[in-house]
Amino acid sequence: MTAPHHHSTRLDGHEPLTRVPFSTVDEVTRHCLTPREPETVHIEVHLPGRPDAARLRTAFTEALRRHPRVLMRQAPGPWYRRRYEWELTTGPDPGTEVVSVARPGPDALERARRRALSDAPPLTSSPPVRLEIIDRVLLLTVNHTALDGPACLRVLATAAELYGGRDNAPQAPPVRPAGGAAPRGLFPEAHGTGFARVARVARGTPGAGHTNGMLVTELPVPGRPRDAAYTVNDQLMVATARMITHWNRERGGPPRPLRITMPVDDRTRGTDMPIGNGTRLVEVPFAPAESSLPTTELLRLTAARTRALKALHRPQLGRGATLLTAPVLPVAVRATMARAARRALAPWTSTTLLSNIGRVPYPLDFGEGAGAARAVWFSAPARMPRGLTVTTASTGGRLHLALRWSAALLGPDDGARLRDLFAHYLDATGPSGPRA
Repeated sequence: MTAPHHHSTRLDGHEPLTRVPFSTVDEVTRHCLTPREPETVHIEVHLPGRPDAARLRTAFTEALRRHPRVLMRQAPGPWYRRRYEWELTTGPDPGTEVVSVARPGPDALERARRRALSDAPPLTSSPPVRLEIIDRVLLLTVNHTALDGPACLRVLATAAELYGGRDNAPQAPPVRPAGGAAPRGLFPEAHGTGFARVARVARGTPGAGHTNGMLVTELPVPGRPRDAAYTVNDQLMVATARMITHWNRERGGPPRPLRITMPVDDRTRGTDMPIGNGTRLVEVPFAPAESSLPTTELLRLTAARTRALKALHRPQLGRGATLLTAPVLPVAVRATMARAARRALAPWTSTTLLSNIGRVPYPLDFGEGAGAARAVWFSAPARMPRGLTVTTASTGGRLHLALRWSAALLGPDDGARLRDLFAHYLDATGPSGPRA
Protein backbone atom coordinates (compact mmCIF):
# COMPACT_ATOMS: atom_id res chain seq x y z
CA MET A 1 0.00 0.00 0.00
CA THR A 2 1.43 3.35 -1.01
CA ALA A 3 -0.80 5.82 0.81
CA PRO A 4 1.17 8.56 2.60
CA HIS A 5 1.83 8.12 6.30
CA HIS A 6 1.16 10.68 8.98
CA HIS A 7 1.56 10.65 12.73
CA SER A 8 -0.87 10.96 15.59
CA THR A 9 -0.15 11.29 19.27
CA ARG A 10 -1.22 8.53 21.62
CA LEU A 11 -3.86 9.33 24.22
CA ASP A 12 -1.26 8.91 26.99
CA GLY A 13 0.82 11.64 25.39
CA HIS A 14 3.82 9.42 24.71
CA GLU A 15 5.32 8.14 21.46
CA PRO A 16 3.61 9.12 18.21
CA LEU A 17 2.07 6.34 16.17
CA THR A 18 2.04 6.16 12.39
CA ARG A 19 -1.35 5.98 10.70
CA VAL A 20 -2.04 4.62 7.23
CA PRO A 21 -5.35 5.14 5.40
CA PHE A 22 -7.32 2.04 4.44
CA SER A 23 -6.88 0.96 0.84
CA THR A 24 -9.92 0.48 -1.41
CA VAL A 25 -9.92 -3.28 -0.70
CA ASP A 26 -9.60 -2.72 3.05
CA GLU A 27 -12.45 -0.21 3.14
CA VAL A 28 -14.90 -2.17 0.99
CA THR A 29 -14.27 -5.29 3.04
CA ARG A 30 -14.68 -3.31 6.27
CA HIS A 31 -18.00 -1.86 5.09
CA CYS A 32 -19.45 -5.28 4.27
CA LEU A 33 -18.36 -7.25 7.34
CA THR A 34 -20.94 -9.50 8.95
CA PRO A 35 -20.37 -11.42 12.20
CA ARG A 36 -22.22 -14.43 10.75
CA GLU A 37 -19.51 -15.03 8.15
CA PRO A 38 -16.14 -13.68 9.35
CA GLU A 39 -13.75 -12.51 6.66
CA THR A 40 -10.71 -14.69 7.37
CA VAL A 41 -7.90 -16.24 5.40
CA HIS A 42 -6.64 -19.60 6.66
CA ILE A 43 -3.09 -20.79 5.97
CA GLU A 44 -2.12 -24.29 7.03
CA VAL A 45 1.48 -25.50 6.92
CA HIS A 46 2.34 -29.17 7.55
CA LEU A 47 5.87 -29.93 8.78
CA PRO A 48 7.70 -33.25 9.21
CA GLY A 49 8.54 -32.40 12.85
CA ARG A 50 7.00 -30.43 15.70
CA PRO A 51 8.42 -26.94 16.26
CA ASP A 52 9.32 -25.66 19.70
CA ALA A 53 6.59 -23.26 20.80
CA ALA A 54 8.83 -20.82 22.69
CA ARG A 55 11.34 -20.56 19.83
CA LEU A 56 8.57 -20.14 17.28
CA ARG A 57 6.90 -17.45 19.36
CA THR A 58 10.17 -15.52 19.49
CA ALA A 59 10.85 -15.97 15.77
CA PHE A 60 7.33 -15.03 14.68
CA THR A 61 7.26 -11.93 16.88
CA GLU A 62 10.59 -10.81 15.42
CA ALA A 63 9.28 -11.51 11.90
CA LEU A 64 6.35 -9.20 12.62
CA ARG A 65 8.79 -6.46 13.58
CA ARG A 66 10.75 -7.00 10.38
CA HIS A 67 7.52 -6.55 8.42
CA PRO A 68 6.07 -3.69 10.51
CA ARG A 69 3.08 -3.20 8.22
CA VAL A 70 1.56 -6.29 9.92
CA LEU A 71 1.69 -4.67 13.35
CA MET A 72 -1.45 -2.57 13.11
CA ARG A 73 -4.95 -2.08 14.43
CA GLN A 74 -7.89 -0.01 13.29
CA ALA A 75 -7.54 3.49 14.69
CA PRO A 76 -10.54 4.86 16.61
CA GLY A 77 -12.38 7.83 15.18
CA PRO A 78 -15.74 9.62 15.05
CA TRP A 79 -18.52 8.45 12.73
CA TYR A 80 -18.09 11.51 10.53
CA ARG A 81 -14.40 10.90 9.74
CA ARG A 82 -13.56 10.69 6.04
CA ARG A 83 -11.25 7.67 6.26
CA TYR A 84 -10.67 4.53 8.19
CA GLU A 85 -7.03 4.36 9.23
CA TRP A 86 -4.62 1.71 10.44
CA GLU A 87 -2.57 2.61 13.48
CA LEU A 88 0.87 1.00 13.29
CA THR A 89 2.35 -0.28 16.56
CA THR A 90 5.88 -1.20 17.60
CA GLY A 91 4.90 -4.70 18.72
CA PRO A 92 1.90 -6.88 19.55
CA ASP A 93 -0.59 -5.23 21.87
CA PRO A 94 -0.37 -6.26 25.53
CA GLY A 95 -2.65 -9.20 26.19
CA THR A 96 -2.73 -10.27 22.53
CA GLU A 97 -1.69 -13.92 22.23
CA VAL A 98 -0.28 -14.09 18.73
CA VAL A 99 1.20 -17.61 18.96
CA SER A 100 -0.51 -20.37 20.93
CA VAL A 101 -0.42 -24.14 21.29
CA ALA A 102 -3.72 -25.89 20.60
CA ARG A 103 -5.14 -28.26 23.19
CA PRO A 104 -4.08 -31.76 22.10
CA GLY A 105 -6.52 -34.42 21.00
CA PRO A 106 -7.51 -36.47 17.95
CA ASP A 107 -9.70 -33.64 16.65
CA ALA A 108 -7.30 -30.79 17.51
CA LEU A 109 -6.61 -29.86 13.89
CA GLU A 110 -10.28 -29.95 12.96
CA ARG A 111 -11.12 -27.69 15.91
CA ALA A 112 -8.37 -25.27 14.87
CA ARG A 113 -9.73 -25.21 11.31
CA ARG A 114 -13.20 -24.38 12.61
CA ARG A 115 -11.76 -21.53 14.67
CA ALA A 116 -9.98 -20.22 11.58
CA LEU A 117 -13.30 -20.03 9.71
CA SER A 118 -15.49 -18.73 12.53
CA ASP A 119 -13.29 -16.53 14.72
CA ALA A 120 -11.52 -13.60 13.06
CA PRO A 121 -8.68 -11.89 14.94
CA PRO A 122 -10.12 -8.50 15.97
CA LEU A 123 -9.20 -5.40 14.00
CA THR A 124 -8.92 -3.49 17.27
CA SER A 125 -5.85 -5.46 18.40
CA SER A 126 -2.40 -5.48 16.82
CA PRO A 127 -1.58 -7.64 14.90
CA PRO A 128 -4.82 -8.97 13.31
CA VAL A 129 -3.32 -12.46 12.88
CA ARG A 130 -3.23 -15.61 15.03
CA LEU A 131 -0.79 -18.53 14.76
CA GLU A 132 -1.63 -21.89 16.33
CA ILE A 133 0.67 -24.89 16.72
CA ILE A 134 -1.16 -28.20 16.40
CA ASP A 135 1.52 -30.87 16.79
CA ARG A 136 3.31 -30.69 13.38
CA VAL A 137 0.90 -28.20 11.82
CA LEU A 138 1.08 -24.42 11.86
CA LEU A 139 -2.30 -22.77 11.30
CA LEU A 140 -2.34 -19.04 10.63
CA THR A 141 -5.65 -17.16 10.77
CA VAL A 142 -5.67 -13.73 9.14
CA ASN A 143 -8.30 -11.00 9.28
CA HIS A 144 -8.77 -10.38 5.55
CA THR A 145 -9.84 -6.78 6.07
CA ALA A 146 -6.21 -6.08 6.94
CA LEU A 147 -4.04 -8.63 5.13
CA ASP A 148 -4.05 -11.27 2.41
CA GLY A 149 -2.57 -14.74 2.23
CA PRO A 150 0.59 -14.02 0.16
CA ALA A 151 1.60 -11.20 2.51
CA CYS A 152 1.26 -13.40 5.58
CA LEU A 153 3.10 -16.24 3.86
CA ARG A 154 6.00 -13.81 3.40
CA VAL A 155 5.97 -13.11 7.15
CA LEU A 156 5.88 -16.84 7.89
CA ALA A 157 8.89 -17.39 5.60
CA THR A 158 10.81 -14.77 7.57
CA ALA A 159 9.83 -16.51 10.81
CA ALA A 160 11.06 -19.85 9.40
CA GLU A 161 14.44 -18.32 8.57
CA LEU A 162 14.75 -16.76 12.03
CA TYR A 163 13.70 -20.01 13.71
CA GLY A 164 15.85 -22.46 11.77
CA GLY A 165 18.70 -20.27 10.54
CA ARG A 166 18.30 -21.51 6.97
CA ASP A 167 17.83 -19.50 3.81
CA ASN A 168 14.15 -19.06 2.94
CA ALA A 169 14.61 -16.75 -0.03
CA PRO A 170 11.88 -17.06 -2.68
CA GLN A 171 12.45 -19.04 -5.83
CA ALA A 172 12.08 -17.32 -9.18
CA PRO A 173 8.48 -17.45 -10.41
CA PRO A 174 7.71 -19.74 -13.35
CA VAL A 175 7.67 -18.14 -16.78
CA ARG A 176 4.30 -18.11 -18.50
CA PRO A 177 4.35 -19.83 -21.91
CA ALA A 178 4.47 -17.51 -24.88
CA GLY A 179 1.16 -16.88 -26.59
CA GLY A 180 -0.56 -14.46 -28.86
CA ALA A 181 -3.04 -11.77 -27.97
CA ALA A 182 -6.61 -12.63 -27.06
CA PRO A 183 -8.67 -13.52 -30.14
CA ARG A 184 -11.07 -10.87 -31.36
CA GLY A 185 -14.46 -11.13 -29.66
CA LEU A 186 -13.14 -13.09 -26.72
CA PHE A 187 -11.74 -10.25 -24.64
CA PRO A 188 -12.73 -8.95 -22.26
CA GLU A 189 -16.05 -10.80 -22.58
CA ALA A 190 -17.05 -14.19 -23.88
CA HIS A 191 -19.90 -13.83 -26.35
CA GLY A 192 -23.21 -13.11 -24.66
CA THR A 193 -21.87 -12.65 -21.11
CA GLY A 194 -21.55 -8.86 -20.94
CA PHE A 195 -24.56 -7.81 -18.84
CA ALA A 196 -26.24 -11.17 -18.33
CA ARG A 197 -27.07 -12.48 -14.88
CA VAL A 198 -24.33 -14.92 -14.05
CA ALA A 199 -24.76 -18.44 -12.76
CA ARG A 200 -24.88 -18.95 -9.00
CA VAL A 201 -23.61 -22.13 -7.39
CA ALA A 202 -26.76 -24.24 -7.02
CA ARG A 203 -27.98 -24.80 -3.50
CA GLY A 204 -27.06 -28.12 -1.94
CA THR A 205 -27.82 -29.31 1.59
CA PRO A 206 -26.89 -26.36 3.84
CA GLY A 207 -24.76 -27.16 6.86
CA ALA A 208 -25.32 -26.30 10.49
CA GLY A 209 -24.58 -22.81 11.76
CA HIS A 210 -23.92 -19.66 9.81
CA THR A 211 -20.17 -19.66 9.18
CA ASN A 212 -18.04 -21.36 6.52
CA GLY A 213 -17.32 -25.03 5.93
CA MET A 214 -14.14 -26.31 4.34
CA LEU A 215 -12.62 -29.39 2.75
CA VAL A 216 -8.91 -29.77 2.02
CA THR A 217 -7.38 -32.43 -0.20
CA GLU A 218 -4.20 -33.23 -2.12
CA LEU A 219 -4.14 -33.92 -5.85
CA PRO A 220 -1.47 -34.43 -8.52
CA VAL A 221 -0.39 -31.27 -10.31
CA PRO A 222 -1.89 -31.70 -13.79
CA GLY A 223 0.52 -32.42 -16.60
CA ARG A 224 0.66 -30.44 -19.81
CA PRO A 225 2.72 -30.54 -23.00
CA ARG A 226 6.02 -28.72 -22.76
CA ASP A 227 5.06 -26.33 -25.55
CA ALA A 228 1.52 -25.67 -24.28
CA ALA A 229 0.42 -22.03 -24.40
CA TYR A 230 -1.69 -22.48 -21.27
CA THR A 231 -0.57 -22.67 -17.63
CA VAL A 232 -1.57 -24.78 -14.65
CA ASN A 233 -3.64 -21.78 -13.56
CA ASP A 234 -5.60 -22.03 -16.82
CA GLN A 235 -6.14 -25.75 -16.19
CA LEU A 236 -7.45 -24.94 -12.71
CA MET A 237 -9.75 -22.30 -14.20
CA VAL A 238 -11.23 -24.77 -16.70
CA ALA A 239 -11.66 -27.43 -14.00
CA THR A 240 -13.46 -24.92 -11.77
CA ALA A 241 -15.79 -23.81 -14.57
CA ARG A 242 -16.67 -27.37 -15.54
CA MET A 243 -17.09 -28.43 -11.91
CA ILE A 244 -19.72 -25.74 -11.32
CA THR A 245 -21.44 -26.32 -14.67
CA HIS A 246 -21.74 -30.03 -13.86
CA TRP A 247 -22.91 -29.34 -10.30
CA ASN A 248 -25.61 -26.92 -11.46
CA ARG A 249 -26.75 -29.23 -14.24
CA GLU A 250 -27.20 -32.08 -11.74
CA ARG A 251 -29.57 -29.81 -9.82
CA GLY A 252 -31.59 -28.70 -12.81
CA GLY A 253 -30.13 -25.21 -13.06
CA PRO A 254 -30.60 -23.32 -16.34
CA PRO A 255 -27.48 -22.66 -18.42
CA ARG A 256 -26.06 -19.23 -17.58
CA PRO A 257 -22.73 -17.51 -18.15
CA LEU A 258 -20.06 -18.13 -15.52
CA ARG A 259 -17.73 -15.50 -14.14
CA ILE A 260 -14.80 -16.63 -12.04
CA THR A 261 -12.94 -14.02 -10.01
CA MET A 262 -9.17 -14.44 -10.18
CA PRO A 263 -6.77 -12.53 -7.91
CA VAL A 264 -3.67 -11.21 -9.67
CA ASP A 265 -0.62 -10.43 -7.55
CA ASP A 266 2.20 -8.42 -9.11
CA ARG A 267 4.22 -7.94 -5.91
CA THR A 268 7.77 -9.09 -5.42
CA ARG A 269 8.25 -11.98 -2.97
CA GLY A 270 11.45 -10.83 -1.25
CA THR A 271 11.73 -9.27 2.18
CA ASP A 272 10.72 -5.93 0.63
CA MET A 273 7.34 -7.33 -0.45
CA PRO A 274 4.55 -4.78 0.19
CA ILE A 275 2.40 -6.09 3.03
CA GLY A 276 -1.37 -5.69 3.12
CA ASN A 277 -4.15 -6.55 0.66
CA GLY A 278 -2.06 -6.31 -2.46
CA THR A 279 -3.92 -8.31 -5.11
CA ARG A 280 -6.20 -6.96 -7.80
CA LEU A 281 -9.27 -8.89 -8.87
CA VAL A 282 -10.21 -9.70 -12.46
CA GLU A 283 -13.14 -11.75 -13.74
CA VAL A 284 -12.76 -14.52 -16.30
CA PRO A 285 -15.98 -15.13 -18.27
CA PHE A 286 -17.32 -18.38 -19.72
CA ALA A 287 -20.30 -18.50 -22.07
CA PRO A 288 -22.85 -21.32 -21.59
CA ALA A 289 -22.06 -22.85 -24.99
CA GLU A 290 -18.39 -23.18 -24.10
CA SER A 291 -19.13 -26.00 -21.65
CA SER A 292 -19.41 -28.36 -24.62
CA LEU A 293 -16.11 -27.32 -26.26
CA PRO A 294 -13.26 -29.84 -26.40
CA THR A 295 -10.96 -29.39 -23.42
CA THR A 296 -7.96 -28.34 -25.50
CA GLU A 297 -9.96 -25.59 -27.19
CA LEU A 298 -11.39 -24.33 -23.90
CA LEU A 299 -7.88 -24.26 -22.42
CA ARG A 300 -6.68 -22.19 -25.37
CA LEU A 301 -9.52 -19.68 -24.99
CA THR A 302 -9.05 -19.48 -21.23
CA ALA A 303 -5.31 -18.88 -21.61
CA ALA A 304 -5.96 -16.01 -24.01
CA ARG A 305 -8.42 -14.42 -21.61
CA THR A 306 -6.32 -14.75 -18.47
CA ARG A 307 -3.24 -13.45 -20.30
CA ALA A 308 -5.10 -10.38 -21.49
CA LEU A 309 -6.74 -9.73 -18.12
CA LYS A 310 -3.43 -9.96 -16.27
CA ALA A 311 -1.93 -7.43 -18.68
CA LEU A 312 -4.60 -4.84 -17.87
CA HIS A 313 -3.69 -2.15 -15.36
CA ARG A 314 -6.84 -1.31 -13.44
CA PRO A 315 -7.65 -0.42 -9.82
CA GLN A 316 -7.77 -3.35 -7.40
CA LEU A 317 -11.57 -3.63 -7.36
CA GLY A 318 -12.33 -1.56 -10.44
CA ARG A 319 -13.11 2.10 -10.92
CA GLY A 320 -16.55 1.88 -9.31
CA ALA A 321 -15.08 0.77 -5.99
CA THR A 322 -12.41 3.47 -6.21
CA LEU A 323 -15.13 6.08 -6.64
CA LEU A 324 -17.20 4.60 -3.82
CA THR A 325 -14.28 4.83 -1.39
CA ALA A 326 -13.18 8.36 -2.32
CA PRO A 327 -12.89 10.32 0.96
CA VAL A 328 -15.59 12.84 0.07
CA LEU A 329 -18.39 11.68 2.38
CA PRO A 330 -18.02 10.35 5.93
CA VAL A 331 -17.12 6.66 6.11
CA ALA A 332 -20.43 5.86 7.83
CA VAL A 333 -22.32 7.22 4.81
CA ARG A 334 -20.04 5.39 2.38
CA ALA A 335 -20.56 2.17 4.34
CA THR A 336 -24.32 2.41 3.82
CA MET A 337 -23.79 3.06 0.12
CA ALA A 338 -21.36 0.13 -0.22
CA ARG A 339 -23.74 -2.33 1.43
CA ALA A 340 -26.62 -1.11 -0.73
CA ALA A 341 -24.50 -1.48 -3.88
CA ARG A 342 -23.48 -4.99 -2.84
CA ARG A 343 -27.11 -6.05 -2.44
CA ALA A 344 -28.18 -4.43 -5.71
CA LEU A 345 -25.33 -5.98 -7.70
CA ALA A 346 -25.65 -9.46 -6.16
CA PRO A 347 -27.19 -11.00 -9.35
CA TRP A 348 -24.08 -9.89 -11.30
CA THR A 349 -21.54 -10.89 -8.67
CA SER A 350 -19.13 -13.50 -10.00
CA THR A 351 -20.04 -17.15 -9.65
CA THR A 352 -17.03 -18.11 -7.57
CA LEU A 353 -13.45 -17.16 -6.78
CA LEU A 354 -10.43 -19.20 -7.80
CA SER A 355 -7.29 -18.13 -5.95
CA ASN A 356 -4.24 -20.00 -7.17
CA ILE A 357 -1.18 -19.22 -5.07
CA GLY A 358 0.81 -21.38 -7.46
CA ARG A 359 4.05 -23.00 -6.42
CA VAL A 360 4.78 -21.86 -2.87
CA PRO A 361 7.83 -19.66 -3.48
CA TYR A 362 9.53 -20.26 -0.11
CA PRO A 363 11.02 -23.48 1.28
CA LEU A 364 9.39 -22.69 4.65
CA ASP A 365 12.31 -24.56 6.17
CA PHE A 366 12.30 -24.35 9.96
CA GLY A 367 15.57 -26.20 10.25
CA GLU A 368 16.57 -29.23 12.27
CA GLY A 369 13.72 -30.76 14.22
CA ALA A 370 10.78 -29.10 12.49
CA GLY A 371 11.97 -29.32 8.88
CA ALA A 372 10.61 -27.88 5.63
CA ALA A 373 6.94 -27.67 4.70
CA ARG A 374 5.48 -30.80 3.14
CA ALA A 375 2.10 -29.25 2.32
CA VAL A 376 0.56 -25.76 2.41
CA TRP A 377 -3.16 -25.04 2.20
CA PHE A 378 -4.90 -21.69 1.91
CA SER A 379 -8.59 -20.88 1.99
CA ALA A 380 -10.37 -17.64 1.12
CA PRO A 381 -13.65 -16.32 2.59
CA ALA A 382 -16.84 -17.70 1.01
CA ARG A 383 -19.60 -15.27 1.91
CA MET A 384 -22.83 -15.17 -0.02
CA PRO A 385 -23.80 -14.45 -2.78
CA ARG A 386 -20.81 -16.40 -4.14
CA GLY A 387 -20.91 -18.93 -1.33
CA LEU A 388 -17.96 -20.99 -2.65
CA THR A 389 -14.25 -20.33 -3.10
CA VAL A 390 -11.55 -22.55 -4.60
CA THR A 391 -7.98 -22.03 -3.40
CA THR A 392 -4.91 -23.93 -4.58
CA ALA A 393 -1.18 -24.03 -3.90
CA SER A 394 1.52 -26.53 -4.85
CA THR A 395 4.36 -27.88 -2.75
CA GLY A 396 6.73 -30.71 -3.62
CA GLY A 397 4.98 -31.43 -6.90
CA ARG A 398 1.56 -31.89 -5.26
CA LEU A 399 -1.50 -29.65 -5.58
CA HIS A 400 -3.16 -28.64 -2.32
CA LEU A 401 -6.82 -27.78 -2.86
CA ALA A 402 -9.16 -26.11 -0.38
CA LEU A 403 -12.87 -25.80 -1.09
CA ARG A 404 -14.59 -23.37 1.26
CA TRP A 405 -18.31 -22.66 1.30
CA SER A 406 -21.02 -20.74 3.08
CA ALA A 407 -23.04 -22.97 5.41
CA ALA A 408 -26.13 -21.17 4.08
CA LEU A 409 -25.51 -22.77 0.67
CA LEU A 410 -23.70 -26.09 1.02
CA GLY A 411 -22.85 -28.83 3.49
CA PRO A 412 -20.00 -31.35 3.96
CA ASP A 413 -21.44 -33.92 1.53
CA ASP A 414 -21.75 -31.20 -1.10
CA GLY A 415 -18.12 -30.28 -0.56
CA ALA A 416 -17.08 -33.90 -1.12
CA ARG A 417 -19.08 -34.07 -4.37
CA LEU A 418 -17.53 -30.82 -5.63
CA ARG A 419 -14.06 -32.13 -4.77
CA ASP A 420 -14.67 -35.26 -6.84
CA LEU A 421 -15.93 -33.21 -9.78
CA PHE A 422 -12.96 -30.85 -9.57
CA ALA A 423 -10.49 -33.74 -9.46
CA HIS A 424 -12.16 -35.36 -12.49
CA TYR A 425 -12.17 -32.24 -14.63
CA LEU A 426 -8.66 -31.24 -13.61
CA ASP A 427 -7.44 -34.68 -14.63
CA ALA A 428 -9.20 -34.18 -17.96
CA THR A 429 -7.00 -31.13 -18.68
CA GLY A 430 -3.87 -33.32 -18.70
CA PRO A 431 -2.24 -34.35 -21.97
CA SER A 432 -3.82 -37.81 -21.90
CA GLY A 433 -7.26 -36.77 -20.61
CA PRO A 434 -9.01 -38.39 -17.66
CA ARG A 435 -7.69 -41.63 -16.21
CA ALA A 436 -9.97 -44.45 -15.19
